[in-house]
Amino acid sequence: QVQLVESGGGLVQPGGSLRLSCAASGIFFQIYAMAWYRQAPGKRRELVAFIASGGASNYGTTNYADSVKGRFTISRDNAKNTVYLQMNSLQPEDTAVYYCNADGPGLVPDYWGQGTQVTVSS
Repeated sequence: QVQLVESGGGLVQPGGSLRLSCAASGIFFQIYAMAWYRQAPGKRRELVAFIASGGASNYGTTNYADSVKGRFTISRDNAKNTVYLQMNSLQPEDTAVYYCNADGPGLVPDYWGQGTQVTVSS
């Protein structure tokens, strides 16, 4: 059974930091590209950050939404089957439910976590 379990969300003041974690089980983690998405109330789910799979020639390559560049950092630990999202200088507009995504190669299915709430408010 595949599971992606996010943790680390919560309430933080503007300018603060949070570190999200997503622990994967039931998949061969290193072949999956991993990503973080977020969805704010009334808005579409959007890609926040992406990191290439462990076996790809572009291993370690990352991409970020323009709105988070320079503030957020995605990383992965293949030994722990975990992907992280370090979020610094958080702003109220970062408030959303954050979802972990495992993006399989080719016809391998994708998987989603249940989401973790991040609220940035004073």
